[in-house]
Amino acid sequence: MKPVAFKYLKPATVEEATAFLAEYGSEAKILAGGQSMMPMLSMRIARPSVLVDINEIAELTYIRAADDAVAIGSVTRQRRLGDDDLVAEQVPVLASALKCMSHPQIQNRGTVVGSICHGDPAAELPAVAIALGAELTACSQAGTRTIPVAEFYRGYYRNILEPDELVSEVNFPAMLPSCGWSVVEISRRHGDLALAGVASLVAFAGEEIDHVRIACFGLGKAAHRLVDAESLLKGQRTSSELFQEVASLVSSSVKPMDDSHASAEYRRALAAELTQRSLFEAIERAKQGAAS
Repeated sequence: MKPVAFKYLKPATVEEATAFLAEYGSEAKILAGGQSMMPMLSMRIARPSVLVDINEIAELTYIRAADDAVAIGSVTRQRRLGDDDLVAEQVPVLASALKCMSHPQIQNRGTVVGSICHGDPAAELPAVAIALGAELTACSQAGTRTIPVAEFYRGYYRNILEPDELVSEVNFPAMLPSCGWSVVEISRRHGDLALAGVASLVAFAGEEIDHVRIACFGLGKAAHRLVDAESLLKGQRTSSELFQEVASLVSSSVKPMDDSHASAEYRRALAAELTQRSLFEAIERAKQGAAS
């Protein structure tokens, strides 16, 4: 199929892009990496009358340190997560997520911010961003605002972004030096979207879990934190019984969907297994970091 006819605009600055969005509002869609937008256009799932291509906005292509965080501009390609020294030092969980994601050709073109904004329920980056406590910066002609990724989604491919807003960057808080991490998933083939996945961050105070953040993907209408599981783990010593209790809690609390790839029942079973795998891996990394 072919897209419907649309007006194509290619701004050179953020100011020019937000001016276009202010003018055309909900009629316009942003094009960055295009790895989701182009198929949606071709299948006519998306039917914008205006396409605003932000790829020539050079000021949005960066990875840089920013107040105990790593800031990534909205035209920065996913592939850079695996090559950047600052990412490796401050937020190594992002490089782990990249190993699960899509295929090299898609990573070379797809953007970090685009994946988060698109909000596919089975995508890795929204869940990792939620686990890290990442924030988005949204720009418009009226100014800027900061949006926690954990508060960004409003259901299946829905978010709270206004039609005239452009997300200029995502800010990932630097991980604690003692923090272990893990991103695990099950997919039909490597690089496919996950049937289910879990991202975990764990740090200890002595023998007890002091800091824990867990987020899941492929297990609901959007990626989300597993706050009840976190509460059960915090302040506890690790044990197989504790992990089984947490896994059971996660399995009973998630609300996955049935589709042609897997049943909701199967995804709930995956949620229990992947939660345990992710916690084991994150805890092992935390202990290795403490010992080094």
